[in-house]
Amino acid sequence: MNNKDKKQLKGMASLMPAVVQIGKDGLSDAVIDSARAAITARELIKAHVLNNANLPTKETMEDLADMLGAELIQVIGHYGVLFKKKDKKSHFEFIKD
Repeated sequence: MNNKDKKQLKGMASLMPAVVQIGKDGLSDAVIDSARAAITARELIKAHVLNNANLPTKETMEDLADMLGAELIQVIGHYGVLFKKKDKKSHFEFIKD
């Protein structure tokens, strides 16, 4: 994925609400399952590491992206944006694999 594609995804994600909340239990099975379901349905998701989690946001987002087979697009503050393009019927056909 090139920088132009990432820039477009960042712009789209800026208006999105966080659909995955990571709390004090960290990357529990429930959080991972929820994130997997969300990224499968939406392709582009925003995740939020809550203040009570006491986890480093960047490392947590990198771990989550690895677990989902997704690409970490951006981390700002306690938020991270992840992307995983569908093989078929993607809403993001402009993105190069």
